[in-house]
Amino acid sequence: MIRFENLTKSFALKGERRVIVDGLTLTLPAGRSLALLGRNGAGKSTLLQMIAGIVRPDAGRIVTDGTISWPVGFAGSFHKDLTGAQNVRFIARIYGVDTDALLAFVEDFSELGKFFHMPVRHYSSGMRSRLTFGASMGIRFDTYLVDEVTAVGDASFKRKSRAIFRERMAQSGAIVVNHSMSQLREYCDSGLVLEHGRVTYFEDLEAAIAYHEAQMA
Repeated sequence: MIRFENLTKSFALKGERRVIVDGLTLTLPAGRSLALLGRNGAGKSTLLQMIAGIVRPDAGRIVTDGTISWPVGFAGSFHKDLTGAQNVRFIARIYGVDTDALLAFVEDFSELGKFFHMPVRHYSSGMRSRLTFGASMGIRFDTYLVDEVTAVGDASFKRKSRAIFRERMAQSGAIVVNHSMSQLREYCDSGLVLEHGRVTYFEDLEAAIAYHEAQMA
């Protein structure tokens, strides 16, 4: 369960206030895979980062009774001067999971080879995505936050990524941002639409997509 209580967030942009969420009060059901829809610039990534605790709201709060991942695909999750392995060790300590087990999983899954032991600042964007995705999938969360990344790399690696994501979704919930409606249909069963600072929940994913597309039109 994730509950928003009078959540408010805005930014100053070119001398004007840009509202991300405005007094949001909403309870999301546990165990659902939710597509987070909204036009470019609506604030979807910012909302995910607030749920993860990376960005603080201006007012209100977010309450949960389960564990929540950091946003998969968010490069700021890792320290650029530390190696991939050092970042994973740090994450293991923060989340209280077995360090050796997580290291072994991420090193094998990410297929980074020698780069796993090199500073993240030398990684390409695809390599960083492999590291963040692997580290997230290596820890069992009640809710996974996914920002535009569910599969990266070559065809073989994408198949592996999709397979493990489906496996995690069988036991956990998710909030997924992705511009591909086909991928959202593959992973999600319900939807949220963020529009002009308001979030609307739809039990049925197709209803959420239809509402979103109507707003875009």
